[in-house]
Amino acid sequence: MTAPRSKPDPARIISIRGARVHNLKNVDLDIPRDRLVVFTGLSGSGKSSLAFDTIYAEGQRRYVESLSAYARQFLEMMQKPDVDQIDGLSPAISIEQKTTSKNPRSTVGTVTEIYDYMRLLWARVGVPYSPATGLPIESQTVSQMVDRVLELPVGTRLFLLAPVVRGRKGEYRKELADFQKKGFQRVKIDGAFFEISEAPALDKKLKHDIEVVVDRLVVRPDIASRLADSLETALKLADGLAIVEFADAPASHSSPPPLRGRSDREAIRVGGDESRSTAGTPPTPALPHKGGGSADAPDPRRILFSEKFACPVSGFTIPEIEPRLFSFNNPFGACPACGGIGTEQTIDPDLVVPDTAKTLRQGAIVPWSRSSSPYYGQTLDALARHFKFKVTVPWKELPKKARDVILYGSGDEPVTITYDDGMRAYETRKPFEGVITNLERRWRETESEWAREEIGKYFSATPCEACAGNRLKPEALAVKIATFHIGQVAEMSVRRSAEWFEALPAQLNTKQNDIAVRILKEIRERLRFLTDVGLDYLTLARNSGTLSGGESQRIRLASQIGSGLTGVLYVLDEPSIGLHQRDNERLLKTLVRLRDLGNTVIVVEHDEDAIREADYVVDVGPGAGIHGGRIVSQGTPAEIMADPASLTGQYLTGQKSIAVPARRKPDPGRMLKLVGARANNLKNVTAEIPLGLFTCITGVSGGGKSTLLIDTLFKAVARRLNGAHDVPGAHDALTGLEQLDKVIDIDQSPIGRTPRSNPATYTGAFTPIRDWFAGLPESKARGYGPGRFSFNVKGGRCEACQGDGVIKIEMHFLPDVYVTCDVCKGKRYNRETLEVIFKGKSIADVLDMTVDEGTTFFQAVPTIRRIMETLARVGLGYIHIGQQATTLSGGEAQRVKLAKELSKRSTGRTLYILDEPTTGLHFHDVAKLLEVLHELVAQGNTVAVIEHNLEVIKTADWVIDLGPEGGDGGGEIVASGPPELIAKAPRSYTGKFLKPVLARGKAKRAAE
Repeated sequence: MTAPRSKPDPARIISIRGARVHNLKNVDLDIPRDRLVVFTGLSGSGKSSLAFDTIYAEGQRRYVESLSAYARQFLEMMQKPDVDQIDGLSPAISIEQKTTSKNPRSTVGTVTEIYDYMRLLWARVGVPYSPATGLPIESQTVSQMVDRVLELPVGTRLFLLAPVVRGRKGEYRKELADFQKKGFQRVKIDGAFFEISEAPALDKKLKHDIEVVVDRLVVRPDIASRLADSLETALKLADGLAIVEFADAPASHSSPPPLRGRSDREAIRVGGDESRSTAGTPPTPALPHKGGGSADAPDPRRILFSEKFACPVSGFTIPEIEPRLFSFNNPFGACPACGGIGTEQTIDPDLVVPDTAKTLRQGAIVPWSRSSSPYYGQTLDALARHFKFKVTVPWKELPKKARDVILYGSGDEPVTITYDDGMRAYETRKPFEGVITNLERRWRETESEWAREEIGKYFSATPCEACAGNRLKPEALAVKIATFHIGQVAEMSVRRSAEWFEALPAQLNTKQNDIAVRILKEIRERLRFLTDVGLDYLTLARNSGTLSGGESQRIRLASQIGSGLTGVLYVLDEPSIGLHQRDNERLLKTLVRLRDLGNTVIVVEHDEDAIREADYVVDVGPGAGIHGGRIVSQGTPAEIMADPASLTGQYLTGQKSIAVPARRKPDPGRMLKLVGARANNLKNVTAEIPLGLFTCITGVSGGGKSTLLIDTLFKAVARRLNGAHDVPGAHDALTGLEQLDKVIDIDQSPIGRTPRSNPATYTGAFTPIRDWFAGLPESKARGYGPGRFSFNVKGGRCEACQGDGVIKIEMHFLPDVYVTCDVCKGKRYNRETLEVIFKGKSIADVLDMTVDEGTTFFQAVPTIRRIMETLARVGLGYIHIGQQATTLSGGEAQRVKLAKELSKRSTGRTLYILDEPTTGLHFHDVAKLLEVLHELVAQGNTVAVIEHNLEVIKTADWVIDLGPEGGDGGGEIVASGPPELIAKAPRSYTGKFLKPVLARGKAKRAAE
């Protein structure tokens, strides 16, 4: 290790001694506290092992260990890292690249708490408007309520109820006793009437509705005085609310039981006589077990009166304007149709008939095309005869009526259908159900998981018709501030909503401004933090499950800045992922601000700007895997660049660089053309991707790159060439497909979700390895086949650990402990299987080898060697052949997939799509990856990548730059052509940053 010239102050350091986690080789390291420290180095060199698995793990473990045993059971506790000593640690917070939440109710607004403040703002400052008149709703007076009741037909029998508990948990024994003392005898609990003295015990864990029966009346002109008196009592009991319920209308709510005794309030006067008519009254039903808690859905049997807000014209009433009314996670605010999700799952006609150029005879209707039964063909023939259309005409040319009948049925019109299965023939005459109607019915009725999975392929999410995707009930959407309801503002981008909230005070009166000032301050601050980390293009209503890992990480980063903590150790994993160079500067300022609050910020990063901005840099290496795990260099960025031992320093100084290959020119006759793409923010974009070339899709974050390449182009091509079911983004046409035979999206999703999946099983190397061992003389003598060498099935695996190599021991409030299996000693196989040896190695030893070692070991076995060499070529020579898939990073998983494709025989007609393949890669790894991608192109294939890395963009044959801004300000093609042309485009932010990179490369070539 080269000694640094700058030494951190001994009193202000984090001191690590003897770190041996994963591939770290007894590392000793001192890093300064309260500084921005960047860990860099080759992929797999040990950066994350040092930053996350050692420093963060120990900081978090010590903090959790300091808490009580009771508190510890609710917190995840890290394993103690393999390290001799760490001093100078603070409580640690890790901000990793992982999706925030898969919960469909989680949005950018809820994760950042902005939506919580918006709910408070609309509840306190919002003005309710009537959907009928468009005028503000004012509070009702008792006189207005009386007039409304007296408008009902004379003789209508009513109950006047006071809703004292609405959707709240509790037992309410004391409250019920208090009501009885006040002279009230009956209550309605969760939809059923009871005498208070006989009210059942309520489950305190469930939500309940309790309404006190204040009066029972028959509508007549002379009840006005008594009605007003009763309404005032109900309004006082229920905090301004009262309910009038019709007694005679049939419904699920039961009428009260026969009365025993009476109060003056509950007397029913009929024709001048005091009587208690109980005719037609059903017995009181048992109290529902599941409690009440349902919000007041519109009920024609009930009139809800409010002292606060109601429309006198339509009767539209808002019971209360509280923050929970604007929550789509609460039944009082959620849209009753979609439950607050904002979307509904419906059968998609485009999935039922994906290829409209096919005829019915050719299998245009996919659910019917996979069956060998003659039933479906005979049904279509009968429909064609009856409705006068041909089954040999392409679907798109069929009359609309014919298409509607096939999909949705013939209604009440009967159709004669003759069936003949070869054994017998019979005729039936009945209405035709319709393909989609049939699928919907079978989905509802089936109990078969297989059938649900099959039918589920034809469902897609569509915006809820009731709430138009706003997730809230009509009462919530009727409340507006400056003509906007809360859903409209949530649909704005962060940039647009920041402008709206900034201008809002001018549209509020003095009283409203006094109430809103503190709420607006919190909202504006959080929006500014999101803008600072380059996320101003996201909408607040964006589902957090659709965010990339980089976006999720930056949202958490913005939340941490908003929390204002000091004295904390933050550890971040490549926060620059997915960020354009223009936005990178703002991100770095955010990290500096986090440091300036008095925190230590450790960032695992490969971005050149981040390394140059750091106070201190730690370069880990020199190689990857077993060849790494040492500190190559440490110090200020200037000292790293001056250190000849640092590979990072050599790339920073320009001593090493990625060469620009000879540029390939596009053939105008070989273009993949996407016409009229308009999904998300795309503005009727027409894009041409030259076939047989390396194309980069670039642009600022939120410019529309993923929407264009993944959501529209990939899904459209996959549907046509691969028969995929995914629905592509809206577009008009796609041409040039005849020159391709398949499309492959090499993404960063895991290659397997269980420890049993590994690079050998994914790439297909494990099969020839098992075959090789099964072919050895010892195996043949013992009768072992390839299955003997699998750890997934009984036979050759260790049954004590079932082939896992470890045994999980649950420790309750301590972290689960995984101990090495004491039977197989972690080797996964039983003793007999391990006795089969090749070159002194058992199959367990082979799986424990690195890819580089495996290449040498299987030099004489071409099928295995070829896969090992391919893995090494994509920069994965350091990973173990049998390494658990769950331990691979997203970038490593993507390169394993790339290696799998490279090891196949190429047709030269494949379209490869990659989304930021340089994620997690050092400059040196990027150079290796580019060699592989250009090799794919050299074989005649087409490669299209979404990329921000200028070193990759400069090597592309063709660039499509989207923008100019993110979100609403993007969605256009700013420029397209070779990199040199992009660098000259005046509107291109990419071109602005690309220009000096190209000039530097040109100068270097001239010097050479």
